[in-house]
Amino acid sequence: MPNIVPYFVGSEIYRKPAFGFNHPLNIVRHAAVLDLLQMLGWLDKESFRASQPATVEQLLEFHSRAYVRALQYANATGKVEPDVRERYQVGTFENPLFEGLFERASMTVGGSILAAELAGRGHVVFHPSGGTHHGRADRASGFCYFNDPVFAILTFLKQGRQRVMYLDFDAHHGDGVEDAFMNDGRVTTVSLHEAGRWPFSGTRSRPEAGIYNLPVPRGLNDSEFELLVGEALLPLVDATCADALVLCCGADCLAGDPLSQMALSNVTLWEAVDRVIAKGLPTVILGGGGYNPWTVTRYWAGMWGRISGQTFPDRLPVEATEYLRAMECDLIDEDDVDEAWFITLADRPNHGPIRNEIRSLATCLKDAA
Repeated sequence: MPNIVPYFVGSEIYRKPAFGFNHPLNIVRHAAVLDLLQMLGWLDKESFRASQPATVEQLLEFHSRAYVRALQYANATGKVEPDVRERYQVGTFENPLFEGLFERASMTVGGSILAAELAGRGHVVFHPSGGTHHGRADRASGFCYFNDPVFAILTFLKQGRQRVMYLDFDAHHGDGVEDAFMNDGRVTTVSLHEAGRWPFSGTRSRPEAGIYNLPVPRGLNDSEFELLVGEALLPLVDATCADALVLCCGADCLAGDPLSQMALSNVTLWEAVDRVIAKGLPTVILGGGGYNPWTVTRYWAGMWGRISGQTFPDRLPVEATEYLRAMECDLIDEDDVDEAWFITLADRPNHGPIRNEIRSLATCLKDAA
């Protein structure tokens, strides 16, 4: 890995309650990552960079003025009129209204802008609170109110980058980012996601538009993922002459996530990100989905550990184990909770046979590039 200085971008705002009762994101995620890193002694003041909320002017570089105003008004009044709910998809079960929504969503954008600014100065930057890749210019979608990966890419383009690649490992198709840059020849979007899962898009690639999709079957294992990364995705970075990278590393592709059926270990995902960073390009690494608090926390904490060159313990400190045991998640049955989630950071690798359809996906992507 190149000799780089990594930064972690975050904010204390993510400790505040959000999304409300009975929502899949009503679990501890970002705050838990920070807490676990402190327990491990892996995050110091020099490495942490506090984000600031994006300004309205910044938000308008992608989002429509009418939508931004509607979100501001709903946030200020605490209510959403039926016509606003229908038009902007805010105040629904999927995208609920909650106290502090606008500041939280704009903070996520501000964090991705800061991450790309720092990456442009020669740093690898991890912003796990980012990754709201479903947000649309004129509405909320898929738990995402704004689209912070779009702003990371726009920040790179402002720096004069000519070939930005967006690489998405979230279990759900990165539809919002793909659509945002469909007609921009400077941006290539690549999404590896579970086939047949919401938003039910990303079924094919369009190389002429810089769009590459790998819809993978259920149960994707580490061996299959490693083949796709090594034989298709990394060569595509070279083939497109990318000069900056934005990664969306949603945790819902991990085994044990309640909203997907992929079966990856965090270890194979860390190794893939290591290989991407080794390209030596300005790189922003974002979070994304993930609805199992134990696997999310361990994955993103371990991601920072790999990026920052930490030594991994065989067992977590007692304090960390107790902290993880105290977590709760209504989406996961008690019988399905793995004891290893409490005592280790690294998952057991999940290697297995490579299905023919995975080999075909790799071949199709190579041919398309």
